[in-house]
Amino acid sequence: MSDLLRAPAEIKYAEELDWLESVDDNPKPFSWRLSPKMVRLFILGSERSDGLEREIPQKWFGDRSFVERAIVTLASDRGLLLIGDPGTGKSWLAELLSAAICRNSTLVVQGTAGTTEDHIKYSWNVSMVIAKGQSRESMIPSPIMTAMETGAIGRFEELTRSTSDVQDALISILSEKYISVPELDSDGIVFAKPGFSVIATANSRDRGVNDLSSALKRRFNFVRIPVVTNRRSEAEIVRFRTEELLRRHRIELDVPPTLLDVLLRSFADLRASAAAAGSDDERLESALSTAEQIGVLEDAILHGNFFGERALTARTLASSLVGSLARREPEDLAILNKYLHGVVEPRSKEEGGSWPEFLEGGRDAIATLS
Repeated sequence: MSDLLRAPAEIKYAEELDWLESVDDNPKPFSWRLSPKMVRLFILGSERSDGLEREIPQKWFGDRSFVERAIVTLASDRGLLLIGDPGTGKSWLAELLSAAICRNSTLVVQGTAGTTEDHIKYSWNVSMVIAKGQSRESMIPSPIMTAMETGAIGRFEELTRSTSDVQDALISILSEKYISVPELDSDGIVFAKPGFSVIATANSRDRGVNDLSSALKRRFNFVRIPVVTNRRSEAEIVRFRTEELLRRHRIELDVPPTLLDVLLRSFADLRASAAAAGSDDERLESALSTAEQIGVLEDAILHGNFFGERALTARTLASSLVGSLARREPEDLAILNKYLHGVVEPRSKEEGGSWPEFLEGGRDAIATLS
């Protein structure tokens, strides 16, 4: 795993999945590797009441009911659509579900304006077709077709980013559970094996880009993933991801709780300001998601490790926040400057601590970008 920049969940947690599979005596749907109960436990972590001989850490932080509904959907014959704002952990949840159910989370189609029907069905190896003609051997199956043939989970990221033609191609797959290959005279239908399902994700901010048709919506169960607003839950997510980052980069560095609190409160303040804003010009272009919060902290940690005193400082954190969130000039810079003067400056006088250095670092970063 050390040779991989980012190992998929089934490789990263292989030993844990093997152990869960060895002790799992609960009923399993289709060809699932783990039972629904163990899938939930793998994702949300174990509790003392589970009676396991080892502790299973929590990997996705959110409401238990969302995970349970997602698992129940996949145990049926309907597709699962995870929808929510950017950075709410939709893709990570989809990856964990796939890893636990079929031990393969890499059968992924990325939805973009350039995604075609071939990406979700099949294409051809041109050289083999020229040499031997069209056959099953010269056909290149899509990740979705591979999932159908193996009874696994196929994933479709950013479904609403793809065109309506591509979305419509999913309808027959989800309804009929087969793909017809008219170019082949015989063996021209690929049937889905038990266990096949599709997990799609959609960004709620992309509404209106390529809206889903009513026919496609009927073939999905929707699970809406809300933005994490509870500071304790958000702190757990940030801490979990930061520990992963430090292990991956082999960095020995502690994140002071005071600086983590500064980061959490800053994002909470900026979200409240965005909610109260009357126009888009008064809101940061950033979604201010938990994922972006992790990105700010990651940038600050790496900067401090490589170019600083091998420590996370409030100044570096402020510089990272401004650099990550200021995407429009002058609108975003003006919003951040207003936040520093209207919120951080009074707070630094009242509370002291890391806030004065955070204020100074933010001002210097804005002055550099202005």
